Amino acid sequence: MGKVTHGIVFAAVMIITIVLVDVVFFRHHTTPRLLANIGIVLLYLAFYWRFFKRT
Repeated sequence: MGKVTHGIVFAAVMIITIVLVDVVFFRHHTTPRLLANIGIVLLYLAFYWRFFKRT
């Protein structure tokens, strides 16, 4: 798979994770939902930089 395909799959998995966490745990809680979403994005970003970034 190419670099673009990895990025698309990675972004799709991140979006699916965010939606599932929102629906399952934080349906009616606005502030914890926002903080959890930011945390998930930061974790995925750190994982991406650690394993997928090629420089």
